[in-house]
Amino acid sequence: MDAAQTIRDAVSKIFALRRESVSNPQLGAAIAAIKQFQARRFVFTYGDILKAGPYQGAAEFFLDELYGEKDYSHRDAQFARIAGAMQKFLPKPAVATAVLLAELHLLTEELDFAMGQAWLDGLQPSVSEASTFNPALQSTSVHYAIAWQIVGQRENRRVQLAHVLNMGRDLDRLTRMPGLRLVLKMMRRPAEAAGLSDLQHFLEHGFDTFAKMGQNKQSVSGFLSLIEQRETALMDELFSRTPESMANYFSAM
Repeated sequence: MDAAQTIRDAVSKIFALRRESVSNPQLGAAIAAIKQFQARRFVFTYGDILKAGPYQGAAEFFLDELYGEKDYSHRDAQFARIAGAMQKFLPKPAVATAVLLAELHLLTEELDFAMGQAWLDGLQPSVSEASTFNPALQSTSVHYAIAWQIVGQRENRRVQLAHVLNMGRDLDRLTRMPGLRLVLKMMRRPAEAAGLSDLQHFLEHGFDTFAKMGQNKQSVSGFLSLIEQRETALMDELFSRTPESMANYFSAM
């Protein structure tokens, strides 16, 4: 399957998940709550580097474009519309990054959708006789941890993190391609005229963020190592600790 079709298929599946969540308001609200919690959790986990320092821009980019709670529907639709053109006119490394973004976004939406269903079920994980609990009596962090453990999918969580790290590495490599920033700049007006401003913003934001950080060769590798360490540690906690203990873990949020 070529790159353009992979992107279109991923976006099509994402839209199907969204349609299902829209048709079920309770599920849609649960997924929205999960995304809101995950954005708050990212700010909590990376509060130190979001305030200042060499990683601030990259952390803000990850929060805005990968871990945020905002609606990416417009960007996704734009992405699917120009998938063929991207494959034809952009360098192969840039196309590979676009495919990776589509695959990452699809996996994230699938996991969030499954979490939303588990959030509604409200069943205690890992017990033979699951008991229903009242979410109104539980903190959001407990509710989130319960949903996480019900869904499981440890390997897909690892793949999701690997995709995030590879996205950062790809963006770093793209900033070293001669002339690519000029191509992005030249695309700005045509992109706006064609209704592709959200996608254009993502491309420019990612390129400029990693180009600036890449001026220090150690910054990108240091930032991605920090992401890998903290996200891996958090996943281990969520899979191993009781949901109630996670309330203490996130108590400062």
